[in-house]
Amino acid sequence: MTFRRFAFNNVMRNKRTYAAYFLSSTFSVLVFFVYAMFAFHPSLLEINPNVAIGLHFAEAIIYVFSFIFVLISMSAFLKSRKKEFGLMVMHGMTNMQLRKMVFLENVIIGFFATISGITLGLVFGKVILLTAEKVLDLEQSLNFYIPIQALLLTFIAFLLLFIIISFSTVSILKGNKLVDLIKGSEAPKKEPKASVYLSVLSIILLAAGYTTALIVKNLQVIIAMIPVTIVVIIGTYFLFTQLSVYTINLLKKSKNFFWKKTNLVLMSDLAYRMKDNARTFFFVAIVSTVAFSAIGSLVGFRAMMTKELVKESPFAIEYESYNNNKDEEAHLELIRNELKTNDIPFVETKTAIMEIPKGDITIYVVRESDYNALAKMKNEEQVKLANNETALLYYHSSIGELETRDEQKEFTIGEKSLQQVRAIPTNLLPGFHDFYIVNDNLYQELKKDDTEESLYYAFSIDDWKETIPVGKKLTEDLQRFGDSYMFTSLGNEWNELNQGFGAVLFVGLFIGVIFFVAAGSFLYFRLYTDLDMEKAKFKAINKMGITSKELTKVITIQLALLFFVPIVIVLIHGSVALTALQRMFNYNLMMESTLVLGAFSIIQIVYFLLIRQNYIRKIKYNI
Repeated sequence: MTFRRFAFNNVMRNKRTYAAYFLSSTFSVLVFFVYAMFAFHPSLLEINPNVAIGLHFAEAIIYVFSFIFVLISMSAFLKSRKKEFGLMVMHGMTNMQLRKMVFLENVIIGFFATISGITLGLVFGKVILLTAEKVLDLEQSLNFYIPIQALLLTFIAFLLLFIIISFSTVSILKGNKLVDLIKGSEAPKKEPKASVYLSVLSIILLAAGYTTALIVKNLQVIIAMIPVTIVVIIGTYFLFTQLSVYTINLLKKSKNFFWKKTNLVLMSDLAYRMKDNARTFFFVAIVSTVAFSAIGSLVGFRAMMTKELVKESPFAIEYESYNNNKDEEAHLELIRNELKTNDIPFVETKTAIMEIPKGDITIYVVRESDYNALAKMKNEEQVKLANNETALLYYHSSIGELETRDEQKEFTIGEKSLQQVRAIPTNLLPGFHDFYIVNDNLYQELKKDDTEESLYYAFSIDDWKETIPVGKKLTEDLQRFGDSYMFTSLGNEWNELNQGFGAVLFVGLFIGVIFFVAAGSFLYFRLYTDLDMEKAKFKAINKMGITSKELTKVITIQLALLFFVPIVIVLIHGSVALTALQRMFNYNLMMESTLVLGAFSIIQIVYFLLIRQNYIRKIKYNI
């Protein structure tokens, strides 16, 4: 038997041990390949050329993360096989041969994981493209194509990754004595200790970070982001390495708790396992928080932008005609005909907007009857003004706090001194400047022969989403901005915003998915590393008379603590981060945050149930 054959057979004999590692590596390759397939897709480039840049950037993130993920998971598996390596060395295998065997094993697994990931991507390529097309509601069809560039990029990138990983993991076995390899994970451990000062410090740091994140608002959130993030990261590290161990040791000192039912079995080595897994838990918590916050921010920002667009566009179609617009009637006729041709009922109103110079500024004046017609269409409050009165209309964004203006004050328009009696926040009129309403008679008095006047046409349509194709066609025919007019279509702008954000959300969601799966896999690998020791422990405990039901309960609680402690921290970190985002924009993202939070929780619960079932089955089979 050749040495290469021996390494290959060794992989096959340990296929159960390497199954999770192989599948996770395959998944990483699959996700990278899917990103590459989209990045090079000609149709997606037509939708938004910047998407390709975003996808390639996402690939770089996935590649770096895959390197860390594969390196850590491979290290965990090698440590779990120390006893096996010790037996090989005892039977005459040299250290050089041992490192060569590990190198070949890793290259073999990496090669087949790369081939498997690419094959799965090609097999399910059309399904993935169709799913993305439907989920993102893309108008451009994503037809299946042979992604030669994506295939070559993925194969070369991951083959190189696994070769580098193979060289790196070989160093893990360097300097290990035979006695250490034989003992493996059975070597006696020191009693885990924790500093009370560092435990208290972790609470103070996390409390300070959370409080600051929840107190600051608007642009203060951006200023506080970096220091708060650093403080929370340090606090999280001490929480896992110190506070968790200190809490367990404190519970063990309580006789009423420690000696109750199966708590003795549950808590006996929990401190050891928390201490051993502290860095893994810390890494999982930080990585998952980043993914959770990024997805929540993308989903929330998309919802905020689309809702804000709808709130700030009270009418489905708007057309503003400036002075000397010779095409006004032709454009209006085109709009009316398109709506009638597509059987879309509409109500049209016209508003005259007079522009009066006053020093360095321009005052925009609207007649009372025109404004009341607009307000009636949107069921807003109408105004009634005397000849010497005016009402201020000022732009109000639905994002941020409501701006207040002085209601009662003297105001001069032209040569007329008026009493301002109202200040009304609204977005019924175009632009972001102030408008003044005067009654119709005064409007005519203020109007001069050389006064500039624009006409604003609003088309109110009950179901504005019906106008998406009409709006798209009219935008192509008229263009949004001309020298003497401005045209806007709510349906078309909403659709374009969704299309653009859909591509960005696609990038974010896939990065989040691989982070979540990898985070769960990290926890699984750590649990798997201690499996042999756990089998021996529970086999000994079983001889002392513990029932099958009690054994299941102890294992379930212990796994739940090890699995969900970092997940709970992630949910708390993410919730605080998304709350800070809400305060920055003064916009309620509760529904979007709950959606992301719920999806993340469900994924982790399902993952835990699968791990628990497999873990308990292996321990009971050994007993």
